Amino acid sequence: MHELSIVSSVVDSVTESAAAYPGARVLEVRLRVGALASVVVDSLEFCWGIATEGTEIEGAKLVVKTVPVVVWCEPCGKASELDGVQSFRCPLCGELTMDVRQGRELEIESIEIDEAGENETAGRRDKAEVPG
Repeated sequence: MHELSIVSSVVDSVTESAAAYPGARVLEVRLRVGALASVVVDSLEFCWGIATEGTEIEGAKLVVKTVPVVVWCEPCGKASELDGVQSFRCPLCGELTMDVRQGRELEIESIEIDEAGENETAGRRDKAEVPG
């Protein structure tokens, strides 16, 4: 189960990024996971609770967005989304294509934090986009 090591790396990255906001609390972490990333989303979600336990981001929600496979077809001159990963044929013309344009991602898309000041009761929420 390599998902635990993946989630551990995400926790490390998020904790490091959140350190720039002293006293802030991480509310949500959004991941983009491509259909070809060889990652089981349910396992990621299961491991999240284990990996965040006892850390500064314990209690933060993990949101995983699955990214479909998109290939480029030279004869059609178009990018198309594949219905599955069993066949890498253009859904428009049936031509075999291996020019994958999307679907391999495994990245932190954003981190939502609550910046609560010492004298504030409500706090301010910020969403930090993580460059990929």
